Amino acid sequence: MPEGDTIFRTAASLRRWIEGRVVTAATSAAGGPPVQRVVGCKVEAVETRGKHLLVRFSSGDVLHTHMRMTGAWHVYPAGQQWRRPAWQARVVLTCGDRLAVCFNAPVVELLAPGGVQMHGAIRELGPDVLAADFDVDEVLRRAARRPPDYTLGELLLDQQVLSGLGNIYRCEALFAAGHNPWTPRTAVDDAALRELVVTGARLIRANVARGTTMDREFQVGVAGPAAPWVYRRAGRACRRCHSTIARGHLGAQPRSVYWCPGCQPEGQ
Repeated sequence: MPEGDTIFRTAASLRRWIEGRVVTAATSAAGGPPVQRVVGCKVEAVETRGKHLLVRFSSGDVLHTHMRMTGAWHVYPAGQQWRRPAWQARVVLTCGDRLAVCFNAPVVELLAPGGVQMHGAIRELGPDVLAADFDVDEVLRRAARRPPDYTLGELLLDQQVLSGLGNIYRCEALFAAGHNPWTPRTAVDDAALRELVVTGARLIRANVARGTTMDREFQVGVAGPAAPWVYRRAGRACRRCHSTIARGHLGAQPRSVYWCPGCQPEGQ
C-alpha cells in the first residue's frame, strides 16, 4: 500500500499539471462515479489527508481516491501512450493538453459539496504526519483511548490515531526508536511514545524532502546504502548489531512486521 509520502508526491504531481486548469473531459469506468458533472469546472486544489487524495473542483465536488495496494495516479500529455492498459483506468480527467488517469484504485468516489466533512473514513483520520500543523499531543490523546494491550506496532498503523504512516515506516520507526513491535502502549510513558511518533514523522518527512522512499542513512548519521534497516530483511543480519532480523504478523488484520531482536528486545 502506498504510504503517505507516495501520496504526497502524487498530489504534488497532479497539482503541478492540473491544478488551476479547467476540466475539458472526464470519464469513469463502468459503475464509477459521475465525473462528467465536473466538466467545465476548474480544479481548485489537490490535497492529501494521510493516504487519501482529494481533488477539489470549483463546483464544490471533490474526487476522493484511496490507492490501497493497487492504485496509482499518472499524468500524461495528450496523445502519449499510457504506461498501464486502458482497462485499468478508473477515472480520466482531461485538462486541455494533460490527462490525469487514476488506475486500479479500489476507492474512487465523487463527493458532493460538503461530502468530505461527512465522510466517515476521512472525518475520523488522526493527525496527518506530513501536515504543517501535525499535532503530536492529539496523537497521544487518541492513543490513550486505545486498549491497554494495544501494541506499539498496531498504534503506528492506526489511521485514526495518526494518519500517513504505513508498514515500512512502522517497522523503521520502531527500529530507530528501539521498541519491540509487540510492546503494549501502556508499557511506555508519554515521553517515549511521543519520541516514537516524532521519529515516524521525521523519517517520512526526511524522505519527502529528499525525494526518496527508502533512504535511512540519516538515522545513524553515516553514509550507507539507500535501503531499510529491517523492513523486508527477515533472515538477514542487522546492519547495526548483526542479530538476525525477525518477521511476524501483527494486528487484527495481520500485516508483516520486521524487527531486530538485538536492537528491539521484548519488553522495550
